This record gives sequence, C-alpha cells and structure tokens, in this order.
Amino acid sequence: MNSSLVGNQSGRPFCLLAISYLETINFCLLEVVIIVFLMVLIISGNIIVIFVFHCAPLLNHHTTSYFIQTMAYADLLVGVSCLVPSLSLLHYPIVLSESLVCQIFGYVVSVLKSVSMASLACISIDRYIAITKPLTYNTLVTPWRLRICILVIWLYSCLVFLPSFRWGKPGYHGDVFQWCASSWNTDPYFTLFIVVMLYAPAAFIVCFTYFNIFRICQQHTKEINERRVRFSSQDGEAGEAQPCPDKRYAMVLFRITSVFYILWLPYIIYFLLESSNVYSNRIASFLTTWLAISNSFCNCVIYSLSNSVFQKGLKRLSGAICASCARQRVAKDSSTSRSKRSSNGCHV
Repeated sequence: MNSSLVGNQSGRPFCLLAISYLETINFCLLEVVIIVFLMVLIISGNIIVIFVFHCAPLLNHHTTSYFIQTMAYADLLVGVSCLVPSLSLLHYPIVLSESLVCQIFGYVVSVLKSVSMASLACISIDRYIAITKPLTYNTLVTPWRLRICILVIWLYSCLVFLPSFRWGKPGYHGDVFQWCASSWNTDPYFTLFIVVMLYAPAAFIVCFTYFNIFRICQQHTKEINERRVRFSSQDGEAGEAQPCPDKRYAMVLFRITSVFYILWLPYIIYFLLESSNVYSNRIASFLTTWLAISNSFCNCVIYSLSNSVFQKGLKRLSGAICASCARQRVAKDSSTSRSKRSSNGCHV
C-alpha cells in the first residue's frame, strides 16, 4: 500500500509542508506547485539548450560542449524523473511498492546529479589543460577521448550510488514519499563513502583548476599589457589593457560551477548533519533537496546569458521557429481564401 497516496489514519495525505494542505482539494498543494513548476522549467530549458547546440555548429568547436551537452541531457532526465513524485502527490496510482519507487527515484536523481558534478570537474580540467598546455592541447584532448571520458562518468556515477539499495538513503530524495521520510534512513558510513568518492574530489578539482586558471590568466594579461605599453611608448601611442581571451570563457564556466555548488551546499550540509544524527527536519530536507534540483534549470539560464555564441544560436533557433509559424499561417490563410473562392464560384 502506498502510504503517501492513502495518507495516515486521519485520511489526510502525507504532506511535508503541512501549511499548504487544503481539505477541499485533498492533496499537498505547495509541494505539487513547487515540483511541477521546477519540472516544467527544467524540461523546457534543457530541451532548448539541446536544440541550440544542434542548430549552432560554432558551439561544438569547444571541447567543453561535449560535457555541457552531457549535463543538459542529465538535467533533462532529472526533470522527467520529477514526474514520479508529482504523480504520487496528485494521488496517481503507482503499480510498484512505495519503498521501491522511493529507492529507484533517489538512485536515479543521485546518478544524474553525480553526472553533472563530474562533468563540471572535467570541464575545469579541460580548461586547465587548454591554458597550461595550449600547444599540445589538440593532441591530448581528442573527440574519441572525450567520448570515453563521458562514458566513464556515467558508469562511475551508476556504480558509486549502487550500494544505496542496501546501505541507506543516498541523498537527493526530497522525502515526498512517507516511506522515504520515516523508514529510509541515512547511513553515516555510506555518507562518508559518497563524500570521499564524489563530493570531495570534485570540489577539490574545481577549486584547484579554476584557481590556477585565473592566476595564469592574470599573469598572461599582465605580460601582454606590459609588452603593449612598452611598444606603444616607443610608437608614441597609448596602449589599452587587454584581458586574457581564455578568461572570458572560463568565467562563464566558473559561474555555472559556482551556482551549482551554491545551490547544492545547503543540501550537502543538511545531508551530513542528518547522517550524523545531529539535525533532522522533514521541511528542511524537502526545501534543500528541491533547491538543489533547481540547479538543473539554472545551468541553461547562465549559459544563455553569458555566452554570445549561444545567444546567436538561440536567436537563430527562435527565428527559424517564427519563420516556420509564419509560413504555416500564410499557407493556412491562402488555403482558406481558395476555399472561399471555390464556394463562392459554386453559388454563382
């Protein structure tokens, strides 16, 4: 029996945010609004990102586009997986048992967000190699090696969370199912395992690479400006400061990475506190989890606002859609006018 659907003995459904419960509609209003709203944003936003990448060939010139597209597909699947808690909260009948659905949902979302986290770490490594070894970059980073790396990311993410079916809650759960909130507990050893195998290495790689990237870019900018000033003083012209060209693209990726960790930090802190039995709160669990999941939509927003090539591709895609709609409208109007003429001719 699905207790999240049937509810407790009083007949009321299980609602983490009990303030949102209304007797007239008999389901958890605020939870449904939050999850469905995020689901629509995540699915629509990442579909647009995927289409723009396919319609803008210039975006694929960067090797990081492989990882960004991987993140977009993973985030799209996160949005699709949100259908499960949405249908549960709306009292849609689920064939499988609540415990199994809860475990599968937690595992799937954990794997998908692990893919995003590992992809961000690989992007930082890619940019680090591009700046530190520009002459040998094309021989070191090839499309074949990138595809192998993406395959390893997916396999590793699937394996690292596989013990959750026996060891306990892996995180990213949301506790929209009552069994998740009351019966599926976190295990401190499994939490430590996840931190050592995923969180800590990914965070260390990102911090190390971006710190060195900006340090090297700053040195390059300083050297370029000194040379420009030296030569311009000889020619009698004032030189202008020129930023490192790689720094602009690194800043876009750094913003995506920063927002990722900012949105996931509250949940990671809560997950560690819950695992160590220091603090446990169902409302905090729900809010921090879905705040973290909202990052699946933020990635496409940041990239679309920060990358000029992506903006051009988005304009091209929207222009193509508008042109297609206009052609269909013209064709419909012409067919309507022809049908009117033919009908008038019959009456003459």
